Amino acid sequence: MPLFFSLVLLILGLHCAPPNSCEGKITSCLSPQQNATLYKMSSINADFAFNLYRRFTVETPDQNIFFSPVSISAGLAMLSLGACSSTQTQILESLGFNLTDTPMAEIQQGFQHLICSLNFPKKELELQMGNALFIGKQLKPLAKFLDVVKNLYETEVFSTDFSNVSAAQQEINSHVERQTKGKIVDLIQDLKPNTVTVLVNYLCFKAQWANPFDPSKTEEGSSFLVDKTTTVQVPMMHQMEQYYHLVDTELNCTVLQMDYSKNALALFVLPKEGQMEWVEGAMSSKTLKKWNRLLRKGLPTRLCFTLVKRELKPFLKSDS
Repeated sequence: MPLFFSLVLLILGLHCAPPNSCEGKITSCLSPQQNATLYKMSSINADFAFNLYRRFTVETPDQNIFFSPVSISAGLAMLSLGACSSTQTQILESLGFNLTDTPMAEIQQGFQHLICSLNFPKKELELQMGNALFIGKQLKPLAKFLDVVKNLYETEVFSTDFSNVSAAQQEINSHVERQTKGKIVDLIQDLKPNTVTVLVNYLCFKAQWANPFDPSKTEEGSSFLVDKTTTVQVPMMHQMEQYYHLVDTELNCTVLQMDYSKNALALFVLPKEGQMEWVEGAMSSKTLKKWNRLLRKGLPTRLCFTLVKRELKPFLKSDS
């Protein structure tokens, strides 16, 4: 990873819907048992996210990394419903679950609660996560499997003719573009003729900062140090505001909290020079809990914060 790179974590508060409110589906988003399951799953999902992140840093050491861990974990958990015996166990263990501590039924109900909570309408914050399963016409999945993925994972299922590659690709791309209101286009560009199933997950997030940056204070052509030898010119946003922040002396980093306008926040983790790998290696659910506890105890401090203004690509994709 670049020397002067930072970790950015997006943390969302979950608005739990009352029973039977997720698009007419019977849910238990507000039951104490489901909330306890979701709390336990949050730590497991966080550790899976950091383990996967560390894997990415090894495979792509000189690139920025941007991904949605919950999209990957939810997709794999859903696929485990169609697996049996050791295959199912291996999938769930790869996500960090111990089936002795967390039974299969509890895992699936936890993801149901998570997806329902994420997709429940929120004021001042747009968040939508969706799944779609495109299955080759020659395959005949069990009706029980189709019912479960629809009810637990809010997944739309399509019977697709993959022998017509261009038509199948258009079907998938049109669906995703429609569901994301045009924000994600041409998701699939290299569909293979021997494809039999495509699992698509999309996630859209849009929110305003609690304290928006003033566009008039953005400086064009500011110098940004990518690494020890590379400097690029970028637009830089500036803001003087009250921020919650902490200095983690154990991990040699500073953590800055920036709030969105509604029940969401971003954490900017700024390692000291030369300490990026040390911070990356120590990231875990326990680390997040520690930072959350310390940030809640602290008081906001008036700071001058400078952030690169950049546009993220509308989607990232992985191999199906």
